[in-house]
Amino acid sequence: MHKFKLFLKKSFIPITIMVVPHSRTKPINIRLSLFMLASIIVLSLIGIGYVISIGVNMVEYRIMKRQLKYYNKEFASIQSTLHSLKKAEQEFTNLFSLKSKKKVLESFNIDTSDSIDTEYLKKEIEKAAGNIEEIKNFLREEKAIYISTPKGWPTRGQISSPFGMRQHPITKTTAFHSGIDIRVDPGTPIKATADGIVVYSGWSAGNGNTVVVEHGHGFTTVYAHNSKNLVHLGHRIKKGQIIAYSGTTGNTTGPHLHYEVWKNKRQINPEHFLAEE
Repeated sequence: MHKFKLFLKKSFIPITIMVVPHSRTKPINIRLSLFMLASIIVLSLIGIGYVISIGVNMVEYRIMKRQLKYYNKEFASIQSTLHSLKKAEQEFTNLFSLKSKKKVLESFNIDTSDSIDTEYLKKEIEKAAGNIEEIKNFLREEKAIYISTPKGWPTRGQISSPFGMRQHPITKTTAFHSGIDIRVDPGTPIKATADGIVVYSGWSAGNGNTVVVEHGHGFTTVYAHNSKNLVHLGHRIKKGQIIAYSGTTGNTTGPHLHYEVWKNKRQINPEHFLAEE
């Protein structure tokens, strides 16, 4: 206790930072405590991290937009080929709807300027088929990523503790909070925020009854302090499926859900995904 008080006392000891301009103006003295200086550094790092994450998302959006533009162009090429096929089909349908061989031959136009280049058409059909398969693969991959991405609230309530550095409600020490706490009544249904497979369901020390779901494409979600888990290891679950009920198991000061989102084995702020739905 004495050491803690001594630490607090030292944290609020003021220090002076002197800024010396290269011009002839007087030096600027900035007086602040060690605690304030540490707070400024931490907040700056959080801000830089947030700006970087926004930049990464913008780059990904531009890449996808460029891909979609390319596929739109390919769709236009496919539509042109299909139009040629339909035109040729209609011409032959009209021709062979005639009653006799004589009328068919008389009606057939041998003008080579309007003849059908079957080899060219065959190549265009093969190209169109390849493009369609490429587009399907692209959309299939994008859909898999979309399905794997957590979206919406696991349960509706008030966020009582955000992601990041905070004062621990029990130990009263400053520590990193790896998720968000959502205050809810005991027994409130907890829902999976994406399709996935349960990779853990059981007791986890201070987290109490915990469910961990692997979604694929690097995404994992964690649901802790449950009164009861409804799923078991290996269960395949769907987005919106009830997987547990909220409670106070583990180290808690009241009923709530501790919710985490992991991307490539790194904890990220779940609040970024709450509004996705």
